[in-house]
Amino acid sequence: MTEQAAAEYRIEDLARHSGATVRTIRAYQDRGLLPRPERRGRANVYTDAHLSRLHQIADLLDRGYTLASIKELLDAWDTGRGLGGVLGLVAEVDGPWTDERAGRITRAELDERFGGNPDEAAVRDAVELGVLEAVPGSDDEFLVPSPQELAVAVELHAAGVPLSAISGHLRELRGQIEHIAARFLEFTTEHVFARYLGPEPPSDSEAAEAASLVRRLRPLAQQSVDAELARAMRLFATRHLHQHLADGPTARPADEPRSVAVPAETIRAVRQLVGPENVSAFVAAAAEREVQARKLDGITSNHRNRHTFDQTSSPA
Repeated sequence: MTEQAAAEYRIEDLARHSGATVRTIRAYQDRGLLPRPERRGRANVYTDAHLSRLHQIADLLDRGYTLASIKELLDAWDTGRGLGGVLGLVAEVDGPWTDERAGRITRAELDERFGGNPDEAAVRDAVELGVLEAVPGSDDEFLVPSPQELAVAVELHAAGVPLSAISGHLRELRGQIEHIAARFLEFTTEHVFARYLGPEPPSDSEAAEAASLVRRLRPLAQQSVDAELARAMRLFATRHLHQHLADGPTARPADEPRSVAVPAETIRAVRQLVGPENVSAFVAAAAEREVQARKLDGITSNHRNRHTFDQTSSPA
């Protein structure tokens, strides 16, 4: 009995059998996710190994992995390292951190939910913030990563909040939430995960143990934020209501702290410069320095004006 010859494919055939596009296959090759084909004359020849790799990539993408994580996993596989524990760890860290499922919305549906008046600037803001994501090949449809977040914007707008104010509020909120997330990760890394982060990659059993810990600790950050937000809202909402139900709105003391919207890009730059724990102190110090500089400029300017007046008003 003769041995059956290994299957060979042109790139178009490989695309048809795998479900990927020719463009996607070439992109995977450029990123090192897919081995280069054998070159025969002027033709590229692919084999079942390429087809199997494409199926692996598609399966991992369906499970929520990013291409960068898939590259690390496939490199580990190619060098003979075990993937059992590492695969579980990457799945826990890189997979979805919410049970919410993404949705889709057409441009007409979007306009209708926000009062029926198209607002190009608001749509651009939403795409920039990631509230909406463009769907490749479609100019009239968007992916909605968090339908819940979009629903909040719809309700705020229906209550009379301008879309520009909603975008500004989200930018401010996102900077603060990113700070909380960074601090929680630093805290758990220092006290829980430091032992898995040595110079050598974790063993299969260590990676599996770390994945189990991530699974256990995953909801704690959100639970802590939910509890503290509920406490703070109850405190401040009650105080706010009492102020407005009294004889009249009372003026806030001049020295009471106030929230100020700072662009997310600025927060990220400051965090890289001084560390997440020093962002608030740095921004406050920078503002104070600017205030003092303006005071000094004012004093200098007044002195110069007075000196000039004295010279012009003195008798000849």
